[in-house]
Amino acid sequence: MRIVDLASRPDLLDPALNLGDVGGEFIYAGFSGKMITPERFLRHWARYFLIALDDDGVPIARALSVPLTYPADDRPELPEHGWDEAIQWAAHDLMDGRAPDTLCALEVVVAPHLRGTGLSTPMLKALKARAAETGLKRLIVSVRPIGKEDEPDVPMESYAFRRREDGLLADRWLRTHERLGARLIKVCPFAVTISGSIADWRKWAGVELADGDNVIPGGIAPVHANVERDCGVYVEANVWMEHPF
Repeated sequence: MRIVDLASRPDLLDPALNLGDVGGEFIYAGFSGKMITPERFLRHWARYFLIALDDDGVPIARALSVPLTYPADDRPELPEHGWDEAIQWAAHDLMDGRAPDTLCALEVVVAPHLRGTGLSTPMLKALKARAAETGLKRLIVSVRPIGKEDEPDVPMESYAFRRREDGLLADRWLRTHERLGARLIKVCPFAVTISGSIADWRKWAGVELADGDNVIPGGIAPVHANVERDCGVYVEANVWMEHPF
């Protein structure tokens, strides 16, 4: 396996994106998700779009990240709005010409037939290496715990801090970060917020929402719907973790 970036191999954009998504496709339907289009990554953050290739040169994993400034006088703490706000920080810094010092990982996606084989670990290591190579000081991640899909109604504060008998974090994706030296900083309760009509959610998640809380495929929290008002709102908590160098 070897890892390249989009800057050197722009021809791999579509094959890398065809590996699938993290959780449900609906994650990219929010305002922040719409900001990180493939075209913008190719134009602005191509060095931070990493692609793993097998021996035949076929993409088998991707890792997306954006550079930003943190901490700063106006950003003393990691944001409560997690993934959403980190993307906005990166966009603001780009528009303002502000020099970044931190890399924020947005997603790591492995080819379906290789999931569960540990390939996410070298992708995270590659992100850390790329951050160091480009003069950044830390890697932060608004982690979306994989196992939370099985317990969408459990508060993240109760879920995220569970540990196994050996002392490691119980969730396997949180545990992967911990094994690489990452520290669990805090829960970000509003990491991803998405709102839409009943028809929108039918398109995004393939479900017909009913009044109240609805569990959806790929969701780690329920969608709260009001059919009369034709509205469904999804608010997902994540966990901030930091990989210090």
